[in-house]
Amino acid sequence: MRGVFLKSGLVHRFSQICKSDTKNTILIPRDRINRGTHHHYHNLNKSRESTSEAFSIPFSSSSSSSSSSSSSGSGIGFIGWYLGVVQSRPLLTKSITSSLIYAAADCSAQTISRQSSETYDFVRTLRMAGYGMLILGPSLHFWFNFISKVLPKRDLLTTLKKIFLGQTTFGPSMTVIFFSANAAAQGSEVSSCPLCENGSDIIARLKRDLIPTLINGALYWPICDFVTFKFIPVHLQAIGKQFVFIPMDNLPDIYGKP
Repeated sequence: MRGVFLKSGLVHRFSQICKSDTKNTILIPRDRINRGTHHHYHNLNKSRESTSEAFSIPFSSSSSSSSSSSSSGSGIGFIGWYLGVVQSRPLLTKSITSSLIYAAADCSAQTISRQSSETYDFVRTLRMAGYGMLILGPSLHFWFNFISKVLPKRDLLTTLKKIFLGQTTFGPSMTVIFFSANAAAQGSEVSSCPLCENGSDIIARLKRDLIPTLINGALYWPICDFVTFKFIPVHLQAIGKQFVFIPMDNLPDIYGKP
């Protein structure tokens, strides 16, 4: 009997302890739990936003730099591209430019002098373009490079020396070559070859046209040479001088000379 009472007393004591633990349990308010959860998610979102900003800044800067570089590259245009080609392939670029300038000069000259009943001479324009491409363009390229190495300064005395050398050596030589090549390509009725003139015809043409051409050029080309040697960079001098050929080629037609 004593054991039964002891056992029931222990059970009763254990139940009281459990009840007291239940009463003493610390309860956390629900609003505090919600605030803690909200604070946790707020910190998590904040860290995600900072991470995304960290990754988005380099991308936006690189995209803006690429867009600015593309816009600046497109703004260069044809002139920038042409100047770059002159630097990278000077001989070919100057030859093609000379061909186009001579073709344009002959086209304008024929337009001014041609009568309404006459047909346009495309062969003559093609002949002039070939001369600019094969002869004059390369010759001017090497001439201006040579004269800039022999006389590298740009003062007044050096510029006058360059003009003198050009008018006494290079200019007459190129005039003789032009008349000879043009006569050989034109053809002559008295020649046995329909596509070329013989030597006597070319010499006769030179005697007739060379001296008057040099005299007329002496009134025009020294001024152009002065501007070219004094103000234009060496790699653009061959191109700059050829642009003044268009009005020079049209002067005889404007004033009614044959």
